[in-house]
Amino acid sequence: MVNSVDTNQRSRLPVLYLSHGAPTLADDARWTDELARWSADLGRPRGILIVSAHWEAAPLTISATSTVPLVYDFWGFPQRYYQVTYPSPGAPWLAERVTHLLSASGEAVHQAPQRGLDHGAYIPLVEMYPEADIPVLQLSMPTLDPEALLLMGRRLAPLRDEGVLIVGSGFFTHNLHALREAPEADSRPPAWSAEFDQWGEEALKSQDVDALLDFEHKSPAGKLAHPRTEHFAPLFVTLGAGELDLDTGKTVIDGFWHGLAKRSIQIG
Repeated sequence: MVNSVDTNQRSRLPVLYLSHGAPTLADDARWTDELARWSADLGRPRGILIVSAHWEAAPLTISATSTVPLVYDFWGFPQRYYQVTYPSPGAPWLAERVTHLLSASGEAVHQAPQRGLDHGAYIPLVEMYPEADIPVLQLSMPTLDPEALLLMGRRLAPLRDEGVLIVGSGFFTHNLHALREAPEADSRPPAWSAEFDQWGEEALKSQDVDALLDFEHKSPAGKLAHPRTEHFAPLFVTLGAGELDLDTGKTVIDGFWHGLAKRSIQIG
């Protein structure tokens, strides 16, 4: 376990996949406490690179490298959710390093200098690093193809030895019909969500990356758990970046919220 990281250390950091939830999940005291305790164990990284389910853009694109307004990419919530701020420092040095690692293989890397962090990035970071004093860079998903995202993670893996925390942010099951099937936050999850979550837990424990890559066919209720796969896709970046340490993988957060699986993992 990494206790502290600064710019003078080169300890290999773990990689994370976390279930970030809707803006209202930030009102769940249990979840926010779990995130705060998780980050306390991780220590302070030099920088954070995050891939969120809510930014698909091709060619591959990096977000602003200066402090710009957040992207409130949700609708119909009370005004207080649009007043959250997270003025983390920009990370031009990290953008340069990411560009180097990805373009070395011929990948085109674009920049979106006005694009701030979306809620898949800032909602968990508000709870994990509330001081907003760690440089953060967001990276788009140029595709939802699991193999391509796994390869992207592999190419980013050297950042772990440079004090950078790599985070995939999605939701382990994501079918918004669950919000009607499980109207209360602590409602019993629908069978399809529970079955997929159990399958995923077992696949992760057994390091069955091939099964996870083909989850739409290998898992029970895969099409129900992810009618569209963007919330599971960041997991493959995490698996690629953590490939050398898969035997250390563990679940840090589990359980359900409105029937959706909150499973969040750490590798390394």
